[in-house]
Amino acid sequence: MRAPAWLPLPVRRILRVVRRYWRVLVRRFAVWSSPARRAWRRSLQLRVVALTLVASSLLVGAFGWFIAERSANILLSRTQDEVQISMRNKVAYAEQQLSVHPTARDPRLPTTFTTIVSQLADGDPAESGGSVLSMRAGQYADLLPVNLPNNVDTEQLVTPELIRRVSDDGKVARQIVTARVNGHTTKYLATGSPVPTSFGHVELYYLVPLTTEDSAAAQIRATVLATGLALVIMLGVIAGLVTRLVVTPVRVAARTAQRLSAGLLDQRMKVDGEDDLALLAASFNQMAANLQRQIVRLEELSRLQRRFTSDVSHELRTPLTTVRMAADLIFAERDEFDPAVARSAELLQAELDRFESLLTDLLEISRFDAGFAALDAEHTDLVPIVERVADRLSGLAERVGVTIELRLPDTPVIAEIDPRRVERVLRNLVGNAVEHGEARPVQITLASDDAAVAVTVRDHGIGLKPGEERLVFNRFWRADPSRARQTGGTGLGLSISAEDARLHGGWLEAWGAPGEGAQFRLTLPVRSGDRLLAAPLPLIPRDREPVLSPASGETAEPKAEVV
Repeated sequence: MRAPAWLPLPVRRILRVVRRYWRVLVRRFAVWSSPARRAWRRSLQLRVVALTLVASSLLVGAFGWFIAERSANILLSRTQDEVQISMRNKVAYAEQQLSVHPTARDPRLPTTFTTIVSQLADGDPAESGGSVLSMRAGQYADLLPVNLPNNVDTEQLVTPELIRRVSDDGKVARQIVTARVNGHTTKYLATGSPVPTSFGHVELYYLVPLTTEDSAAAQIRATVLATGLALVIMLGVIAGLVTRLVVTPVRVAARTAQRLSAGLLDQRMKVDGEDDLALLAASFNQMAANLQRQIVRLEELSRLQRRFTSDVSHELRTPLTTVRMAADLIFAERDEFDPAVARSAELLQAELDRFESLLTDLLEISRFDAGFAALDAEHTDLVPIVERVADRLSGLAERVGVTIELRLPDTPVIAEIDPRRVERVLRNLVGNAVEHGEARPVQITLASDDAAVAVTVRDHGIGLKPGEERLVFNRFWRADPSRARQTGGTGLGLSISAEDARLHGGWLEAWGAPGEGAQFRLTLPVRSGDRLLAAPLPLIPRDREPVLSPASGETAEPKAEVV
């Protein structure tokens, strides 16, 4: 996001620098946290333990805070009750001692004040934790001597707020204050009370240190914290152990499933006990046994099918050769026969050609299934191959009213390929395009780059329905079996072409849309054995019109299948 133009130039520069450093920090944080995020995504046990620790920490923390605060309040309340009782006794004693003085000008009054303070003081206030007693005579303050033991200054302990509440309201008031007395910072509970006298207003202030209560509250907090921490750790350990009991069989099942998918069909899980996990292991083993039986059975059926196809194909070669020799002889002499017999000879020759093509395809498929297909690669120019394929299919194209358009580069396109197999692939692709072209032009485009060569065959016929681009390479599959065919196809051409492309380490891809035709793309590496990363030509034609979805009216992109 760019800085607004109305900001001053220095501000914009600062913002650009900040954004640059921020992006660097974000990238570094992403790199640094990548192992943790990967572990979080992959480990169920880690997520369960982490969530347990977070939830238990919040719960124990809230409960511990409540316990600690409640304990501190109870200690303070108990101290306040004790101070209130003691304060009541001290006020009664001070009132009794001052009642013998009828006026404020009694010369014995200062001595009485000193005696009261000395008698009511609890312990030595100079020591940390000692209570402090103070008296205040209001307008008779000049009559009070230095009335506290050890000259403790109570100015910071007896606050103006507390004096106002006691002197103005005439009620008992208390306040918690923290002050530094004799070099120690101590928290005090300051309580003030008016003392009734016959000559005026006298106030008594009793300050009790809360050192013991604070120490007890701190110990309670420490105990609660330690207990809570131990409880959280214990819950985490328990969660880890419990999760491990559940996750370990799941991990074993996952590893066993991976081994099964890799072909190790004899892998089984260990069954311990009679609980749900044992039931899971037993069910998994039963499933694996059933899968093993089915896979072995299917492999045996597939092997028998391949063997049957190969044997039948080879066994039919000998009678086909004999029938071919006789048919060729009859076909050569057909002009001397009656018209009906001559026509029969022509039909016999055509059907023998179709049968021989089917037999050749079956033999080729059996070689692929048996793993005997080999690539005879050599450096070859693809331009003559494309021209030769177009020339051989020109007669069929003229019969169906299709024009074959070649878009070939002016320079040779050299690649390390098997010319026979590539020519067979292109012959199948162009033959299908001509057959399904609906009397519209078929374009053949050849292009190359440093790493790959690509040939696209584009027709403008009926096209492919959604999902059919995944089926066109299946054996014996046809888009519309009811259509009249101009060629005696076997339904194996595209399947063999796909195997030829795989043998080269290349791609054979299909695209189609209803009413817009189809396009097939063959992509091969320039050097045999190289890995393909991209194709020089697009799979979806550039002249393709967008397809509108009838339900939403939005543009729908047809799918393509990569083989």
